[in-house]
Amino acid sequence: MKKLPVFTLGVEEEYQIIDPVTRDLRSHMSKIVEGAKIFLKEQVKSEMHQSVVEVGTNICNNVADAKKEVAFLRHKIVELASKQDLIVGAAGTHPFSRWQEQAITDDPRYHHIINELQDTARGNLIFGLHVHVGIENRDIALKIMNQACYFLPHIYALSANSPFWEGRNTGFKAYRAKVFAKFPRTGLPEYFDSVQSYDSYLETLVKTNCIDNPKKIWWDLRMHPFFSTIEFRICDMCLTVEETTCIVALIQAVVAKLYKMNLSNTSFNIYRIALIRENKFRAARYGIEGKMIDFGENKEVEYKELMHELLEFVDDVVDELGSREEINHVHKILAEGTGADKQLKVWEETNDLNRVVDFITDQFTKGI
Repeated sequence: MKKLPVFTLGVEEEYQIIDPVTRDLRSHMSKIVEGAKIFLKEQVKSEMHQSVVEVGTNICNNVADAKKEVAFLRHKIVELASKQDLIVGAAGTHPFSRWQEQAITDDPRYHHIINELQDTARGNLIFGLHVHVGIENRDIALKIMNQACYFLPHIYALSANSPFWEGRNTGFKAYRAKVFAKFPRTGLPEYFDSVQSYDSYLETLVKTNCIDNPKKIWWDLRMHPFFSTIEFRICDMCLTVEETTCIVALIQAVVAKLYKMNLSNTSFNIYRIALIRENKFRAARYGIEGKMIDFGENKEVEYKELMHELLEFVDDVVDELGSREEINHVHKILAEGTGADKQLKVWEETNDLNRVVDFITDQFTKGI
């Protein structure tokens, strides 16, 4: 078997800008973004709500480089926020902030989305982690996209970090996706049998004015319309740099393993999206503490057992990718809980959502 190609990485994180007194989300009036552009250029941008900052790494050749960039970006945004007497946190939702009270960024792009989607867009006060994995060949990229759908719930559960919404314990470990599901063209992507059929689908949506550009396909996993990447968009924003890097490493390993299988003319089974959707619901509801369906065995299995099987599945590519240390952090998450589990623990101990916010912000630069 010949050597694997370099599966380049790009990591995007969406941060919460928080008032240190009220602990509520707070508009930064684009000052953080404007200040960051001096150092970070196009690596930082405003989001629809003024209390959100999105950052993105440069193209990274390996997980170690991605980790350094994520740590640097978190550190820099904290530094700039502090100059505005603000603090920064990372979670899929804010524990109690209400979208009705959040200002919208004054930008034609966001005005257009608000005009089209109305309260669906105004209420989309959520924070995600997006991971790009570079693949030059679009035919192979589409095959991997189809096959990787099976693993999305497994990865999603590991990132679960949004148990609260507007001051309520939702009963979900990852409620963010439930909020985002109100948008059109979200959720798990359907199966496409060729790049031509995929492109035809996009062209039809643009031609019929459903979308003005293919970036408005907001699926959990997509072939990026402008970059030579497949983009995993399902994950909650992670508490710490270590958790983000672990998720990035796992995603890269899944892509590399599927690529390797395709090179040897073996491919992973493709399962119905309707079935995978059942596992996605379980991931959102229970995180790593529930059961998922093993479709090969046609039975329920404890999530942690399935995750160990996934780690075994990718094991033969991990060392070549140089991500053994980062992948091994999965075991720590399985033992200590996800971001959602930790948030809920603080809530159970204090019955105070302000303390939960304090925990989120304290964890933001942990390990940096």
